[in-house]
Amino acid sequence: MANDELYTPKWIFDALGVEFDLDVCAPKNGPLHTPTKRWFTQEDDGLANEWIGRVWMNPPYSKPAPWIDKWLNHGNGFALVAFSKSNWFGDLWNSKAALCRLPTNTAFIDTNNKKQQIWMPVCMFAIGETNITALEMSGLGRIR
Repeated sequence: MANDELYTPKWIFDALGVEFDLDVCAPKNGPLHTPTKRWFTQEDDGLANEWIGRVWMNPPYSKPAPWIDKWLNHGNGFALVAFSKSNWFGDLWNSKAALCRLPTNTAFIDTNNKKQQIWMPVCMFAIGETNITALEMSGLGRIR
């Protein structure tokens, strides 16, 4: 799926103001704007590797459920996901993670460095006390 290889826009990271230890599912060329020390691409299989520290996760939207499960169990980081009527979204909603709905016109960056809109709204989840505080201070929107 083409939308599985999109970069998160820089303004989101600027607003969060944090550094990550690991981007768990970066596009094949590595992160474009993610302030991270390490990353896993699809070839590295982030689901099969150990996650350490504060993680950034913008999972493949074609199959996010296993990523969500691992992120919730890890308990330290941020997840950028689409709104969904799925079980995995319910798991996020019912977790201790904080939620912020991002603007409806949020555009991602494709592999040709062009903005690309997706058809569904997206939201940011933060888990872990310092990450929730960073989300609250980010100005990205109302926090639940």
